[in-house]
Amino acid sequence: MEERAAVTALDGLMERNCSLIQKIEQDLARLTLALDQTIVEPDTMSFFSYPEQEDTESADRVIHLLNQSDPSSVNLDEAKAEHLLSLTNSMLLLICSQTPLIKKLLKSCQSSRSISTFNHYNLTLLASIPSKNVKHVSPDSSEVHLDPETAHPKLVISPQGDSAAYIDTWQQLPDQPLRFDTTLNVISLEGFSFGRHYWEIDVTGKTYWELGITYPSIPRKGTSEHCWLGRGAESWCVEFFDGEYTAWHGGVPHQLAFTKRFCRIGVLCSFPAGLVTFLEAEKMTPLFSFSAGIFSECLHLALCPGHDHNGNNAKPIIICNASFHKSDL
Repeated sequence: MEERAAVTALDGLMERNCSLIQKIEQDLARLTLALDQTIVEPDTMSFFSYPEQEDTESADRVIHLLNQSDPSSVNLDEAKAEHLLSLTNSMLLLICSQTPLIKKLLKSCQSSRSISTFNHYNLTLLASIPSKNVKHVSPDSSEVHLDPETAHPKLVISPQGDSAAYIDTWQQLPDQPLRFDTTLNVISLEGFSFGRHYWEIDVTGKTYWELGITYPSIPRKGTSEHCWLGRGAESWCVEFFDGEYTAWHGGVPHQLAFTKRFCRIGVLCSFPAGLVTFLEAEKMTPLFSFSAGIFSECLHLALCPGHDHNGNNAKPIIICNASFHKSDL
């Protein structure tokens, strides 16, 4: 019943939005006709100085509607933001419990052709910061490989770039500007700036790990807390430590109500929706979702296999889909 009510409400909103769009198009058509029939001075404000009262009112109404739809005019206090995140998690849990096909839909994001259709306006809103070590791939690919030039010197990256393991020896590696020198992090070579992307990471046998997504601008040098995943505004992550799961972003922890040691974690990010979701991959159980809004940079997969944790955390952290694709649905 809640689902039907939500769908009905969304349908109503879509109808109202369509009606507003039609009104705007009609107003713009009238204004265009007025411009064609009138000699317009170079001053841009003369556009709104047309003597007919009807056209002036139409211009004011268009500007008012555009201002109302400006994302920067939307303000959410902390309580409302937390409530929206709670509703998002509840909806994901409902969908997973009622729709067996959700697993196939999420798995399809691993395929060589992600399902994504975006118009010109979406693409102009999404920006990415170029870097010589960032490979910007097409929106129909979710394959990633770890970039060894970003890895902390105590991490061993596999030749295929699909796993990272901690060793208690500082390797003599070049001090690259992009290398993490304090936190045990490594990020993907590829960066993504549009589309929907999904990865699964194998954490079997591990007692400490962090994984998530990050902007390339995450701090990498020194002891600042922002170098850790989720501690700054540049990254989002889920951490497992001492049997507890915690979601992090902006230095704010969210304790998760899970105690089972999961073997495989899914990470789903979506442009331009600004959604970051972590799941238990076997049963597609949502762990936590972040509503990030419009991403300001490209995104990279980020991993931290953790230290030895009293000798119990030697196994590597593995990207399950780093070197293969699944077929389209």
